[in-house]
Amino acid sequence: MVKTLGSARHKALIAYLIEARERAGLTQTELAEKLGEYQSFVARLESGQRRGDVLEFLELAEIIGFDAEAGLRQLQSID
Repeated sequence: MVKTLGSARHKALIAYLIEARERAGLTQTELAEKLGEYQSFVARLESGQRRGDVLEFLELAEIIGFDAEAGLRQLQSID
């Protein structure tokens, strides 16, 4: 299995999440509060130091307000 941290798809996921958060008008701190986490949790996700799982992705979609299925389809096309 290929390592995913730092891959093109992982970088695209990070960019997608940052863009979605900013489009929703949320700061890292505000998103962290909604997740019940510290701001550093969001910072690690967005800097690529931490890989989220599918359940976290679904929760982020719900909180931020993006279509998780559409997001995954977009990421699927990246090699």
